[in-house]
Amino acid sequence: MTGAHSSTVDSLVRRSARRTPDRTAVRYADRSWTYARLDEAVSTAAAVLTGHGLRHGDRVASYGHNSDAYLIAFLACARAGLVHVPVNQNLTGDDLAYILGQSGSALVLADPGLVPHLPAGTAVRALRDTDDSLLAALSEPRSFTPAHEPRDEDLVQLLYTSGTTALPKGAMMTHRALVHEYVSAVTALDLAPGDRPVHSLPLYHSAQMHVFLLPYLAVGAENTILDAPDAGRIFDLVEAGRADSLFAPPTVWIGLADHPEFATRDLGALRKAYYGASIMPVPVLERLRERLPGLGFYNCFGQSEIGPLATVLRPDEHEGRMESCGRPVLFVEAKVVDEDGKEVADGTAGEVVYRSPQLCEGYWDKPEETQEAFRGGWFHSGDLAVRDGEGYFTVVDRVKDVINSGGVLVASRQVEDALYTHPAVAEAAVIGLPDERWIEAVTAVVVAREKVTEAELIAHARDRLAHFKAPKRVLFVDALPRNASGKILKRELRDRFQK
Repeated sequence: MTGAHSSTVDSLVRRSARRTPDRTAVRYADRSWTYARLDEAVSTAAAVLTGHGLRHGDRVASYGHNSDAYLIAFLACARAGLVHVPVNQNLTGDDLAYILGQSGSALVLADPGLVPHLPAGTAVRALRDTDDSLLAALSEPRSFTPAHEPRDEDLVQLLYTSGTTALPKGAMMTHRALVHEYVSAVTALDLAPGDRPVHSLPLYHSAQMHVFLLPYLAVGAENTILDAPDAGRIFDLVEAGRADSLFAPPTVWIGLADHPEFATRDLGALRKAYYGASIMPVPVLERLRERLPGLGFYNCFGQSEIGPLATVLRPDEHEGRMESCGRPVLFVEAKVVDEDGKEVADGTAGEVVYRSPQLCEGYWDKPEETQEAFRGGWFHSGDLAVRDGEGYFTVVDRVKDVINSGGVLVASRQVEDALYTHPAVAEAAVIGLPDERWIEAVTAVVVAREKVTEAELIAHARDRLAHFKAPKRVLFVDALPRNASGKILKRELRDRFQK
């Protein structure tokens, strides 16, 4: 779809610029951009990128930390008809080389401090902090007319999966898929022009960029980008009236709740709290709600391949179902199926599958994996869940994380929730480890906030669970391995402790 009927990712910002040109769109560090200036910067950056000889459909990788330049680079790729490849700024070595090589990126936009990590011979331009960076080039505005106008069905991003179980795959996202996902986010999460959101999670990750920052730009809100989720900085913004909504994974909300100033700072201006990316322990959520009773909590669930928002549990839906991840958003159809792809009865666990215009087109240069994921005409999520009679979904586990203990399947989340009710448990991850007797032994990996023994935690779990579900072992660690979105890397834990 082209011309008068087109709706591309970058056109959402252009529309906001025409509605409210002088309104502040983005603040980062000591810089701020009105919507008019942001739209102008996107066109200038698009002209700069095409000046590198890039052509329609070429891949451009972004390898940098959060910044205004990172956002502008993505929007410029969209306007120029290029395919943006966001890269985890923590990747180095073979992991980094794999994504750059597998995507076929013709150019890498990188923060100067990260350039030494790039493979030899990589074509690179600095994102910021140098005289010849992309950001510096924005001081001389340029007009831009693409040689080939981007279309709705064109790819705009290769969104690499987290790679928690295998090598990451590049989900092929079109303009059409992301625009549909933005509308779903706006409607399900009550995003409004008057909101003042803080964006502190990595922008390379789909949740912060596509569920919050871009939808908020589409509605014309004032956005603040932070380098990282620093509790003190967030508290300052809230108290100063510059922030009233925040998205963070459970690990960050746990950190905020445990912060020494959480009980003393005036956080009454915070109105909307969004969580997702991994399961929020119910005891932690209860503690947050008790401290901030006027704060509305939204549980956001999904995965990269669907943009990534699939279901939402709204604030008025939490009572009596705080373990639920809610109901499908506007443009998502979901059901629960058995191993043969047949829909199961409500209350029965099975795999969640989706149909949606938000879905990726498949995986870049991986036809077999694409065919497997979309078998039967539905996208297979790999998430094990139960749907109730009112249409609410509760995720039980990842299909690959269910533990087979003595021939009985045990969901790790249920065990984790039981452990989180112990005051000494700061974080917990439950995995299955090979065992001659049990096939897999239910094993808890715990970060403790105070002294506690393995026997105490096992007894605590047994008081709340059937004995076969309680951990056979408890292993103590200083921290749990996570990716940048906050997901616990259980594969790393299994690899570490089964040896």
